[in-house]
Amino acid sequence: MDIKRARVVVVEDEKIMSTFILTSLRRLGILDLFAFEDGATALKEVIKLKPDLIITDVHMEPVGGIEFVRQLRSLPNNQISNIPVIFLSADSSSATVGEAVPLGVSGYLVKPPNLAALSVKIENALR
Repeated sequence: MDIKRARVVVVEDEKIMSTFILTSLRRLGILDLFAFEDGATALKEVIKLKPDLIITDVHMEPVGGIEFVRQLRSLPNNQISNIPVIFLSADSSSATVGEAVPLGVSGYLVKPPNLAALSVKIENALR
């Protein structure tokens, strides 16, 4: 899939970081963007939007990124439960990464991501 045609959902609770990520995605030519502040809201909207990719923070309240992806992966609709996910977090601890990897994520980036690394992860996730 052409990265510029992708529909992307960003789940990030910090406004400044959300703006940074959305601006970065626009710089990559991605314009079909949706942003949500927590996993609970995002899950409801992802079911309706059926995005090509989800980029989510790990630590959010009331539903964090890891729980959000667990719930996503458990949905009965394979078109939704198999959406590629990239985690984006300031937390690069082996414990957190160890929780994320078994969820079948397409990547894990440490905040703030550089544009080239973000582009590579998105390209790989959309293959």
